[in-house]
Amino acid sequence: MLYPLKFKPILKQTLWGGSKLAGKGSNPHIRESIGESWEISGVQDNISEVTEGPLAENTLEELIEIYMGDLVGDKVYDKFGVEFPLLIKYIDARDNLSIQVHPDDATAKERHNAYGKTEMWYLLDAEPEAGLIMGFKHDTTQQEYLQGLHNNTLPALLNTEKVKKGDCFFIPAGTVHAICKGCFIAEIQQTSDITYRIYDYNRRDKNGNTRELHTNLATDVINYNGQTQHAIPYHQHENHTEELVDCEYFTTNYLKFNKEIEKDYIALDSFVIYMCLEGNFTLVYETDKTIQVRKGETVLIPACLKNLFLLPEKEAEILEIYIR
Repeated sequence: MLYPLKFKPILKQTLWGGSKLAGKGSNPHIRESIGESWEISGVQDNISEVTEGPLAENTLEELIEIYMGDLVGDKVYDKFGVEFPLLIKYIDARDNLSIQVHPDDATAKERHNAYGKTEMWYLLDAEPEAGLIMGFKHDTTQQEYLQGLHNNTLPALLNTEKVKKGDCFFIPAGTVHAICKGCFIAEIQQTSDITYRIYDYNRRDKNGNTRELHTNLATDVINYNGQTQHAIPYHQHENHTEELVDCEYFTTNYLKFNKEIEKDYIALDSFVIYMCLEGNFTLVYETDKTIQVRKGETVLIPACLKNLFLLPEKEAEILEIYIR
């Protein structure tokens, strides 16, 4: 019964969002200020719903409850139960996002009975002057950080990285970070919506109010060390799977291909996710069954499907995501 699953994107309108994600929505009135498209989500009140095939209109949580390890992998099911462990997004930043930090698992469990948030970003596109804020320029004390907040000079303490299409970054919990204006990003993260906002450029909403900051919560979860290497070096070799991130929470690979690719997951006890970054391809499973995957789509491969073939129309690029 299980087959590769596509889900209805959950669009999030934000103060800083743009219009690149408008085509993903079914609501014609939501065309602007779309900051995020949640492609696959197990976050409560935002649980993804299947769009195609016999399982259409079922939620991801309902399917995990029914199919358990066949859908997500036995090891994943034993650890997470019906909660899907990853949140997969596209992010369109027309303006700067707030500077923020996320707690690790231990702190999130203690304070919020939730998971922490380690994440990664892959740049789908970037305007010429686009950048990301990633950590501190130099080793910084908590006192220097708080003084920067008080004096509105915090950005001067932070490391800004120029970015271009194809760049990739890993952001462990505790890293001060922000997506800046002009970035279009694929984001893979732990299932968590816990964010400590620490600086928002004194911006005000239409009613003249500033957004809430979480200074007290953030202060003791921040890594104050100088910038470590967050940018991930990799090669875009055609028809070769390239590892980008391999951490305890997820593994993400990059694949650019212009010929048939066989994928053998017999040794993997996990679901697999494909995010189609460029081009279109046909996914062949169970010998002769097919599904079309187009640019901008995300598909969840159940753990019970072990042998797949990917056939590009001409050339395609994907991110391949799973849990080891």
